[in-house]
Amino acid sequence: MPKQLVKLIKLVSCHSLIGIDKWPRKQMHSHNYRTPEPFRDQSVVVVGLGASGIDIAREISNVAKQVHIASRYFQDRLGKIDSYKNTWMHAEIDCVQDDGQVHFAEESQAVHADTILYCTGYRYCFPFLDLDGLTVDDNCVGPLYKHVFPPKYAPNLSFIGLPIKSIIFQLFELESKWVAAVLSGRVALPSGEDMLAAVLQDYRRMEEAGRPKRFAHTLWPEWEYPDWLADQVGKTHLEPRHREMFEKAMKSLLSLDESYRDRWDQGDEQGSELLGSSKNHLVME
Repeated sequence: MPKQLVKLIKLVSCHSLIGIDKWPRKQMHSHNYRTPEPFRDQSVVVVGLGASGIDIAREISNVAKQVHIASRYFQDRLGKIDSYKNTWMHAEIDCVQDDGQVHFAEESQAVHADTILYCTGYRYCFPFLDLDGLTVDDNCVGPLYKHVFPPKYAPNLSFIGLPIKSIIFQLFELESKWVAAVLSGRVALPSGEDMLAAVLQDYRRMEEAGRPKRFAHTLWPEWEYPDWLADQVGKTHLEPRHREMFEKAMKSLLSLDESYRDRWDQGDEQGSELLGSSKNHLVME
């Protein structure tokens, strides 16, 4: 029987905003963004404040008339962003109107926008899988033991590359090594019942912490998972300097400093120590 290569598919997820079905102006997802030029002299609402949202907002602010970022985070930093040109931070979008107005939560004034640009990430979708008991609920793929093995179908089915907000390429390599070790018989999985119990326990912990399911595969700022994977396959844990570099990069990104990509040392001695004597060290690692 010929083997088939099955690819993980991630589809764009656009949020359902009140009134969006009658909003007459342009909408697009960051997946389709290429250059800032199409937004010249426009008023643009950027939805989301992940890496793509921050970078795109910063880039189009150089040509757009106004850029308005809508996010559920940074509620203490609403208003003009001084480090960006013509850019304002807002709360989440409350609704949109057919005359082009965009209303934000807890704000009395609306913005007339030419474009709504969604930087809201992706949703997991597996149209090639129709398996009983395996679901995607609020972007949580499950039940999955340690983000990889569905207890009912392990070890014959595994998912590599679901987690986000980590040192992902090293993490995915560890996941791959774990799957290979399990399939070769070098590492044994717990029973299906025990794996399912562990997954349900993780769900309970998330619920008790008030953490929505959509964050099930979001790892940062926790490091237990990559360390656990390394233990399974007999590898060393991620070096502390790698963790420090990652956390420092994330904090720099979220600082909304317009020059965060241009400052390799972050302006302090700790950055120099982390990167060593070469500025290329971070890139090479």
